[in-house]
Amino acid sequence: MSTTRRELLALTAGATAGAVAATGSPVWAHGSGAESWVATWASVPTTIPTRGTPTVLERQTVRHVVHCSTGGDELRIRLTNEFGETPLRIGAVHVALRDGTGASTATVAGTDRRATFSGHGSALIPAGAPLVSDPVRLRLPAGGDLAISIFFPERTTVTTLAAFAYQDNVIANGDVTAARTVVATATLQQDLFLSGVAVRQRGGAAIVTLGDSITNGANTVANLNHRWPDLLAARLRAARQDLGIANLGVSGNRLLHDPNPPAGSDAETFANFFGVSGLKRFDRDVLAQPGRRHLIVLLGVNDLGHPGTVAPPSEVVSADDLIAGHRQLIARAHEGGLSAYGGTILPFKDDTLGFYTVENERKRQQLNRWIRTSGEYDGVIDFDRAMGDPADPIRLNPAYDSGDHLHPNDTGMAAMAAAVPLRFFR
Repeated sequence: MSTTRRELLALTAGATAGAVAATGSPVWAHGSGAESWVATWASVPTTIPTRGTPTVLERQTVRHVVHCSTGGDELRIRLTNEFGETPLRIGAVHVALRDGTGASTATVAGTDRRATFSGHGSALIPAGAPLVSDPVRLRLPAGGDLAISIFFPERTTVTTLAAFAYQDNVIANGDVTAARTVVATATLQQDLFLSGVAVRQRGGAAIVTLGDSITNGANTVANLNHRWPDLLAARLRAARQDLGIANLGVSGNRLLHDPNPPAGSDAETFANFFGVSGLKRFDRDVLAQPGRRHLIVLLGVNDLGHPGTVAPPSEVVSADDLIAGHRQLIARAHEGGLSAYGGTILPFKDDTLGFYTVENERKRQQLNRWIRTSGEYDGVIDFDRAMGDPADPIRLNPAYDSGDHLHPNDTGMAAMAAAVPLRFFR
């Protein structure tokens, strides 16, 4: 299908939208006294597994529900075709306040807004690129929920997604982007081609949480927003510290290695959902966040546990390897003007995933000791001590255990949020 002149304009101007507003003033700047854009929600783009059947959309709308950390009077959304090999055609995008809680995808009457891209309601996103919308006038309260509806007019194979949303999103037939309620033909807990929301604020700033499944929210009850970054955002709001939080946790993520499932293993059906390494995705996921001022890092447990389970034994790492990786994150954060806070790795003795060994525990202790005592991070969040079993500190506290002795439950997520010193962000 040929590309129209209007779509070519969207390709060239829309793909770089966000540098300058209609007034000519910078709008994708980082937190300062002036008005700027601040991340309020984010997800990590990953690609589809090497084995399995991908989702295919055709003349369908995907309605996403996203829980925002901070608010504002204007917002913009970020779509992504990062892993697409051909341009992605977007027929329409609407955004509205979500009506209700839990699994509801209904919208609040009178809040529906059409999102545009360089002034146009449709767009073509180049292969491998993101696309940022024009500003949308909509009053979003801090801690509020948005319904973001994207219409795909052509047959579209989903190539770029965040596979673990822990929120029910729905697919509906036709262009129902503006409808208050939709009839779902499918429900999925994934974010498709959607990776961010930012709000305009005066003097605002954001915290980026870079992590794995524990930061992503694994094993929490879906639709309740009990990921520890969500609960940290609630603490900040209660303390009148108005900061955005961009949750850049992705299940299975490693600091040093990309997904590398052994050939022929079941891991080929899911490993690509783990995302590229923390070192590789740092610029895209951290430095590109609008308003980013603070970084919290919680990475390393999968580097210990994946080799020999869902990755080759040849990818075994040492504690020194992990420390070197963390040093890289600190250096790059500081170059980007961020304060960096290190989270100690949670205990996982007797986990059901096969991560725990005496040697892996020795490495965990060595890494945690360095995070606590080296002084290289700007501050330490001691998740290890907050989450350990008082009777056996190298095990996860049973009150916080989701059942696999590795991932916290909802109560554990609250304990993690409570372990973060709010003074870091004043």
